[in-house]
Amino acid sequence: METVLVIGAARSGIAVSKLLQKNGYHVILTDSNEVKEKMDLETLGIEVVDNGHPDWLLEKDYPFVVKNPGIPYRVPIVKHFQEAGVPIYTEIEIAYRFAPGFKYAAVTGTDGKTTVTTLLYEMLNAKEKALVAGNIGTPLSELALIHQEETFNVALELSNFQLLGIDTFRPKISVVTNLAPDHLDYMDSLEEYYQSKMLIYKNCNSQDWFIRNIDDENIVKYAQNIPCQVIDFSLTQEADLYKDDTFAYLKDEMLFKLSDLKIVGDFNCGNAMMAACMAYKMGIDLETIQSVIRSFKGVEHRIEYVNTINGVRFYNDSKATNTHAACAALSAFDKNVILLCGGKDKHISFDDLKQYDHKIKHCFSFGQTKDHFKSIFTNQTSCQTMKDALDHAIEIMEEGDVILLSPACSSFDQFKNYEIRGEIFKDLVEEIAKRG
Repeated sequence: METVLVIGAARSGIAVSKLLQKNGYHVILTDSNEVKEKMDLETLGIEVVDNGHPDWLLEKDYPFVVKNPGIPYRVPIVKHFQEAGVPIYTEIEIAYRFAPGFKYAAVTGTDGKTTVTTLLYEMLNAKEKALVAGNIGTPLSELALIHQEETFNVALELSNFQLLGIDTFRPKISVVTNLAPDHLDYMDSLEEYYQSKMLIYKNCNSQDWFIRNIDDENIVKYAQNIPCQVIDFSLTQEADLYKDDTFAYLKDEMLFKLSDLKIVGDFNCGNAMMAACMAYKMGIDLETIQSVIRSFKGVEHRIEYVNTINGVRFYNDSKATNTHAACAALSAFDKNVILLCGGKDKHISFDDLKQYDHKIKHCFSFGQTKDHFKSIFTNQTSCQTMKDALDHAIEIMEEGDVILLSPACSSFDQFKNYEIRGEIFKDLVEEIAKRG
C-alpha cells in the first residue's frame, strides 16, 4: 500500500484524504494547527499529524503529495518536496482521477468566476441533476467521494492556486473570464499569476472548447498554444460569442434576449454569455438556457441588492477582493455612490479606481488599507472598521444615494472570509432598517 501525504486539514484536505483512503492509499494528513476531526479520521484509518510538521514526514517516500491550494509553495514542508521533485497536486487532480463519470465545465479568471459558475450550474441542473464545486465552496473531492461511480455534469470554479496543482485534469469547456492584478502576496510575479490561469486548458484536445475573451488584452497575450477549439468572446468586437442591442449569440445561434437579464452591468452580460455558451457545449438546450436567464437574480455577495432605506439603496459586493472587481461594481452605477472599501493589503495598486472619482459622493475606507484610498478619491475618510464606515455613511446619506460595500481587498485582516464580511454588512443594514 502506497503512502500519500496530505498537507492542510481544511475541508478540502479532509475530503481528499477520505477519497485517497477509500481508493487504497495509506494517508498521512498533517496540519500546523490542531485537527478537530482527528479521532474520526483515525477511526477511518487516516494517520493524522497535527500541531506542526515533524521532520520524519520528510523522510518518507511518497508517489505524490497533496496540498491545500491556499498554502504557498514557499512554506518549508511544501518547498522540500518541490525541490525533491515529488509531484504536488491539489484535490482537484485527485477527484478528477477517481470520478471518471464527471464531465467538466471549468471557470477561472480574476473576476466573475462565481457568477459564471453559479449561472452555469443553474442551467446544467435545470436539465438534469448536476454538481457545482471547487473554489465556489464545495471541494470536488467531497463530491467525488459520494458520487465516484456516477455520471454528472460539473460546473467547476478554479482558482489559480488550484490550477497550479493539476496534472491530467481536462475540462470539456473552459474559460478565463478576465485577468487583472491579484494574489501578489502569494505569487512571485504578476506574469506568473497570469500564466497559471492558462493551465486550465493545457490537457484539452480538439473536441474541447476554450472561450477566449478578446476584450481582455492580457488574455490575448497569455492565451497561447491552445490545444482545443477556440471560441472568441467580445462585448464590442466581431467574435464567435457576441451580442447586438437585443440578443446574445453563439455564431448563428441566438442564446438569449438581453432584456431578460436581471443582473446589472455590461460585465454581468458578459458573464451570462459565457455561462450560456458553456451550458450549450455541455448539451443544454436553448429553451432551458433562456428560462434560467430569465429567473437568475445574481450571486450572494456580488453586487447583491440588500435593502432600500429612506430612498437609499444598499448593495453588498463583499466578493470584490481586488480593484478590478470593485471597478466592475462601480461601473454599474451612474452617480451618488457612497463607497465602503478596504481590508487586507495584497500589495496591489488602487489607481484604477480613480476613474470613478466623479461617481463617488464619499469613500469611507477601513481596515489595514484604510489610508491607501486618500490619494484615490477626492472625498475620503479613514475608519477603523466596516461598521464605523457604515455608520459614517448613514450620517451623510440622502435619498437617491447608493451605499456600496465593494472592498477592493481581501477580508483577512478583520474577517475570516469575504462571506462573513458580507453577512455582517447585511445584518448591519437590516438593523438600520429596523431602526427606521
